[in-house]
Amino acid sequence: MNENLSASLEDYLEIICNLLQKSDCVKAVEVAKKLNISRASVSEALAKLAEKKLIIYEGHKGITITPEGLKKAKDVINKHKTFTAFFEKTLGLDKPEAEENACKIEHVISNKLFNRIQSFQKYCSRNKEFIEDFKKGYIKTQTDE
Repeated sequence: MNENLSASLEDYLEIICNLLQKSDCVKAVEVAKKLNISRASVSEALAKLAEKKLIIYEGHKGITITPEGLKKAKDVINKHKTFTAFFEKTLGLDKPEAEENACKIEHVISNKLFNRIQSFQKYCSRNKEFIEDFKKGYIKTQTDE
C-alpha cells in the first residue's frame, strides 16, 4: 500500500524517526513545533501516514513507526545526509545552503541517480586532490566559462 509519498509526508517520516531516536514517545505537538505548522495540519498528515501503514498514530498515546515506515524514513535520512555532505564537502557550499538544497532534492531524485551521486561522493572522499582542485577553480563548469 506504500506508493510514492509526497515530499511533505517524507519530511514527516524523517522528523518522526529523528524524534524517536531521542525519546520513546513522540507526540503530534512535537512534530508541529519542529515543522512550525498547526497541530491540525500535522494530525491530517499523520492520519495519511497511518493509512499507508507507515506509522501507528493513536492520538494522545503518541506516534510509533512501523518497520516499513522506518525503512522509508532511513532512506530519506540517508539521502539527506549524503546530499548535505556532497554539497558541503565536495562542492564547497556553506552548511545552510547545503542543507536547504539537500532537503529539496532528496524527495525528487531517482534511485539510479542517487546511487551514482553517492558513488561519486565516495570517489571524491578518497581523492582529496580532485576536490581541492575543484574548489580552487581548476576544474571549471560550463556555467563558469
